[in-house]
This record gives sequence, C-alpha cells and structure tokens, in this order.
Amino acid sequence: MEDQELSYPVYTPASVLGIFSNALKLSATVNLIFLKGRYLFGGGKAYGNYYYDQLYSEGDSSVIGVRISALLRSKITSNEIYTLKGFIEKSIKNSSIELRFVVDDIIQQEEKSISEEELQRYELIQKKLATGSKDLETLIRGKMLQDEKIKVANIYGNNAIVQNDFSEGLDISSVYFDIDNHPCSITSSTSIMQKLRELTAMEYDVIALVRGGGDRQSMETFNDVRLSELFIGMTAVTVTAIGHTVDETLLDRLADKRFHLPHDYGAGLHAIAEKLIHEKSNSRAMLIDEVKKDVTRQFSEQVGTLEKQLKKKNEEFSEAQKIYKEQTENHQKNFADQLKNRSEEFQKLQQNSAKQMEEMSKNFQEQQKQRQTEMENYRKEISMLHEKNIQSAVRENMAPLQSSLNSVKEENMRLQAELEERKIGYAKLIIAMVIALSIGFLVAKLF
Repeated sequence: MEDQELSYPVYTPASVLGIFSNALKLSATVNLIFLKGRYLFGGGKAYGNYYYDQLYSEGDSSVIGVRISALLRSKITSNEIYTLKGFIEKSIKNSSIELRFVVDDIIQQEEKSISEEELQRYELIQKKLATGSKDLETLIRGKMLQDEKIKVANIYGNNAIVQNDFSEGLDISSVYFDIDNHPCSITSSTSIMQKLRELTAMEYDVIALVRGGGDRQSMETFNDVRLSELFIGMTAVTVTAIGHTVDETLLDRLADKRFHLPHDYGAGLHAIAEKLIHEKSNSRAMLIDEVKKDVTRQFSEQVGTLEKQLKKKNEEFSEAQKIYKEQTENHQKNFADQLKNRSEEFQKLQQNSAKQMEEMSKNFQEQQKQRQTEMENYRKEISMLHEKNIQSAVRENMAPLQSSLNSVKEENMRLQAELEERKIGYAKLIIAMVIALSIGFLVAKLF
C-alpha cells in the first residue's frame, strides 16, 4: 500500500506576519482620522527628518506611537493636549504588529487646566529652590579629608539586580563608602515613604532611590506629591537614579543630585572620590614647589625692595645735604648783609640821637628859666590874693559859725542825757534776763 502524501501549505514567520498585516485593511488605516490626547516627546534625535513621540489618552495610560515631521514638532509643546490629523501606519517588530499614528496636521491645542496636584508640585519645586540643594561633592570631599567613610543608603526594588551596575560604576572607590542596600516595593509610593522614614533615624549621609528602568506607568510613583514632600525634607543628601534618561520625574527635579542610570550613579561617586585622591597626591609636590617658589620670590622681592629703599634713602640724604648746604650759605649771607645794614643804621641812629639830645637839653634849660620867672610872678600874685580872700572869708563866716556852734553844743547836751537814760534801761533788761535764765536752769535741774 503506497503512502499517500499529504499536501498542506507551509509558511515562514515573515509570510505569516505579512498576511496578517495586509489583512488589517480598516478605513482608519487608509483614510485621514483625528486623534486627541496628551502629547509627550520621545527621544531627542530625528530620523530622516521625523521624530518618534507618544500620544497618551487623557483618561488612562493608553499610548500610541507618533511619527511627526520636524516642522510640525517645532509647533508642539510636550505634555500638552492636542487634536491631530493623520493616518495609521503598521510596522512589524519582534513578531508583533505595531500601530503608529503619522501626523499630517495640528488641528487644535487645548488650553491646559492646572489641577490641584500640579499646583502642589509647583509649590514643592519652589520650596526646593528656596531652600537650595545640598552639594554631594562637597559632602564627599569633607568626609574624605577627615578620613571618614561616607554612609550611603541605596533603596532598590525587592527583586532588583541593578546593584551590580552601581558597584561596577563605583569600582575601587567603594573603600571610601559604607553602603547599605534597602529593598522595598519600588513601584509603591507608600512603601518608599515607609522606607524613607526608617532611614531618617539612621543618620545616613546620602539616601538614593535606585531603579534600573521600567514602563512609563510605573514612573508615576516618582511624581507622587506626598512622597516628594517627604523626600525634600530629608537631612541627608538625596539622589535619584531611576533609569529613564528622557523622562524627568518630580523626584528627579527635587533631588539634590540626579543620575540617569545606576551605573552613572556609581561612576559619579567614583569620579568625585578619584578627583580628590588625585588632588591630594599632587597637592604635596605642588605645595612644596609653590612654597619654594614663594620663598624665593618673597626673598628676591624683599632684597629688591630693600635695595630700592636704600637707593632712595641715599638719594634723599644727598639731596638733603645739598639743600642744607645751600640754605646754610644763604642764611650766612643774609645774616652778614643784615648785620652790616643794621650796623650802619645804628651808627646813624646814634648820631641823630646825640644831636636831638643836645637840642632837647638846650631847649629844656631855656624853658626852665622861663618857667621859674613865671612861677615867681604867680607866687607873688597868689600870696596877695590869698591874704585878701582869707580876711574877707573869716569875717563873713565867723558869725554863722558861732551861732551854729552854740546850737550844736545844746543838742549835744540833750543827746548825752538821752544816752545816759538808755544805758540804764539796757542794764536793767540784761539783769532781768540773767535772773530768768538762772531760775529756769535751777528749775530744770530740780525736775
């Protein structure tokens, strides 16, 4: 009995994907349609003058890829809601058929409404800007210069394997760090907050959120407002290395230092430590050279300065001697001239004085003779007038004076009598007072 050969079609994987791809002949794939959603930029590079971005549904996390020309993309702001016109194209990738929306025109941009949560995020960012960021490099340098290890707490996911990436980046600089790994549910903001509260009491120098990547939806954990508020209140230096190089979460913006990948985080710590070690190794030789140069330069400068000062002092001394000599000669010459002039003036003055004295003496003698003659004449006239005036005055005044004298004598006698009477009265009064004082003294002594 002959075996009957079975005939059946045999397909290759490529042919199967092609059949199903061609079978998706819907009106949306051949006609222009309108899509509305939140537009987010993808990678920063353009391929063939086209960019590949994402358009998210407003109500959930559903997303479709977008291909848009560079000209249209320049008119779009990331994270805003747009209504776009275009068509759907299909592409085969990894045994799957992927849909992509090709933008033909921008129809409308909706005015963005600010939610309460967005206001809270804005306030947190402003608060962080006001308080400032703690410098990771300054912390590491300070600890290493004091020969102290930097205490680091890395928060990973429960099943994470990115610790190796971090350790590989840190390399030999791990000897300068005391690193503890703390696993938690990295996609849960509640779990992360609980872990941060636990680490607060452990006095770590650095606390880092480390994640190797993941889908976009799980990244929303790092935009949680309550988690972010707790994060910026940490006293330790805060670090994020959560995997996405394009997207920037709220925690990335609030962290003191952001690294894109765990390996970058480790390499960043290594670079800071290596830079300090290199500076310390070179600083000694440089310090010695600088000290030598400084000492030599200072000595040369001091010698030069002293030489300049000495030269200047010598010049000043020579100039002073010259000026002193000139001034002395001038003074001597002026003094000699003045002495000569004064001597001549004195001689002339003596001669004039002698002549004046002779003339004055001669005039005085003549005036004295005249005065004596005049005085003799005046004496004679005065004597004659005096005698006459005395006789006349005596005669005129004797009568009233005699009368006044008699009145004065009478008045004097009357006053003498009154005085005697008053003396007797005063004596009686004094005696009475003495007696009264004596009696008062005796009475006081008795009682």
